[in-house]
Amino acid sequence: MADRSRVNRMQGVVLRRRDQGEADRVLTVFTPDQGKRDLIAKGIRKTTSRKAGHLELFTHVSMLVAQARTWDIVTEATAVQSFRHLREDLDSISRAAYVAELVDVFGEASDDSQHLWDLLLLALNELDEAEADPSLLLRWFELHLLSLAGFQPELFNCLGCGNPIQPVDNFLSLHAGGVYCPTCAENLSGVELISADILKILRHLQRSNWGAVRNLQVRSSNLQAAESILYRYLVTVLERQLKSADFVRRLMR
Repeated sequence: MADRSRVNRMQGVVLRRRDQGEADRVLTVFTPDQGKRDLIAKGIRKTTSRKAGHLELFTHVSMLVAQARTWDIVTEATAVQSFRHLREDLDSISRAAYVAELVDVFGEASDDSQHLWDLLLLALNELDEAEADPSLLLRWFELHLLSLAGFQPELFNCLGCGNPIQPVDNFLSLHAGGVYCPTCAENLSGVELISADILKILRHLQRSNWGAVRNLQVRSSNLQAAESILYRYLVTVLERQLKSADFVRRLMR
C-alpha cells in the first residue's frame, strides 16, 4: 500500500506510450501544472486491468500517482474525456498524433504549463467535434505552440531594418525565423519569396484566438503553402523530421 503522503492526484493527456516488461506500460503524459511527465502503469497490459481503457492515447485522464524511484506509478485512472469520435476516423487519429508529437517535443517538465495544456485540449476537442477545417486548426495550433515555446516567427517587422512589413511580396528566412522586406533581402542568401496573401494568413492566425479564425474560409492552395512554410520552420527549429506529420501527408495524398 502506497504511503498517502506520497500519492498525488493529477490530470494529464496521454501523448505517447511504450511497453515495459511483460505487463507494464510507460506513459508520457502532459499535465496542466507539471508539464510533461513519464509515468508507469503496472499490469496495464493484463486482460484484468481496470486502468487500460482509461489510459489510451490522447485521453484526458484523472490519475492517482504514487512517487517511486524511477518512474512514478499510476495507481488509479479515470477518463475525463476519451474523444471517442476522434478515434473513429483515421485522418483525425493521425492529426491528433501530430498534435501530441508537437506537445511532446516542445513540452517540458515545468510548473508553468497551463497555457500549453489549454492549447492541447482545445485542439483535441476541435478534432473530436470535426466541425472546423482541420488544416486551418493545425496551422493555428502550430503558430500558437511556437509562440508558447519561444520560437515565434517574426511576421510583422523586418528582421533587417525593423520597419513594419508592407503588404507586398516579401522574403522569408526559416533559419533567421522571420521575414525581411525586399530592400533588406536584396543581398541575402537562404531566403525565399513569400506572397502578401500567404503572409496575411500567417499573421492573422498568429495574432488571433481560435474563436476569431474558426470559421475563416481559406483557399486550399493557400493553406497548403502555409503548411509547407510552417512544417519546414518546425523542422528547422527541431533539427529533425516529425514522424506523424509525414504520416498525415501520406494520408492526404
